[in-house]
Amino acid sequence: MLENARENNVQQIICIGTSHEDSLVAAEFAAAHDNVYWTYGIHPEYATSNNAGIPDGVALMSWRRGVRRLANRGVAREPRGDGSERRAPERDISDRTPSPVAIGEVGLDYHYAGYNRTAQIRLFEQMLQLAVDSDLPVSFHVREAFDDFFPVVGNFPTVRGVVHSFTDSKKTLRRILTETDFYVGVNGLATYSTLPTPPLERILLETDAPFLTPVPFRGIINEPAYVSAVAKWLGTHLGLEYEIIGKETTKNANKLFNLQHAIVRQA
Repeated sequence: MLENARENNVQQIICIGTSHEDSLVAAEFAAAHDNVYWTYGIHPEYATSNNAGIPDGVALMSWRRGVRRLANRGVAREPRGDGSERRAPERDISDRTPSPVAIGEVGLDYHYAGYNRTAQIRLFEQMLQLAVDSDLPVSFHVREAFDDFFPVVGNFPTVRGVVHSFTDSKKTLRRILTETDFYVGVNGLATYSTLPTPPLERILLETDAPFLTPVPFRGIINEPAYVSAVAKWLGTHLGLEYEIIGKETTKNANKLFNLQHAIVRQA
């Protein structure tokens, strides 16, 4: 997949973490490959009544004192399908592991019945505090929850980030563009839906792999190479050259995630 990406002019990849353990896998993968970065995040699906998936005090610690120490010790707990918890396997993250480029994906998801709104908001707030303490941007996951999203992020005025895989209305998009400085993620979903399109200066291209494969690759697993298909669709949609789309969205990503200065070491 990395070879396919490079052949399709996708030169930088951010591997997204969705739980404590998953984030450590992303960190290991980033450490082993040039131009691959990673994020640390706990997805709202892991929110529980007491949020036991959050290591104690993580919201009050910087990256160096918090996430890295917790990663080395492997102290997180993750929920089982039956609602109980299990201790995450011990993992060692060596000194050669690069720091994450963002906190995410984190946020709110009210799509499925039985979600715990209070727990999700608390978890989201903890992740936002971690982003502030670590001076990192955030990859936001927001589905059918923007009424709570705006007030929560409003309590963290210095947070910067991207609303990943935006799937809401023109009205909501207008609020993002006018009330925040957040970027908006555009992926394969745009190629087969009628979602509103943000202005180019606020767009980040993404996959949401393995899901949301763009036209003309529908029906197979999504992968980073297909970001080029999203860029081509966006160029046609906006009446701009493909090269301009690539240049501007890359500039946006570099600016938000500070990729020019992110340290990646070969394992």
